[in-house]
Amino acid sequence: MPTIRPEGERFRRAIRWISERLQEDPLQPKKSLINEAITNFDLNPVESENLYKFYRNG
Repeated sequence: MPTIRPEGERFRRAIRWISERLQEDPLQPKKSLINEAITNFDLNPVESENLYKFYRNG
């Protein structure tokens, strides 16, 4: 049986994009990167909240 993943491709691309930026400069403020990713990847409110949770817990 396949694994259910509530997050879509845009969510995964946003995480990849943020991770790449943090590798380039680990001191960048995560909140700014998250906000930029939400806009760049057109995340919906649920995806946006999950992105904040992902980085708050990670």
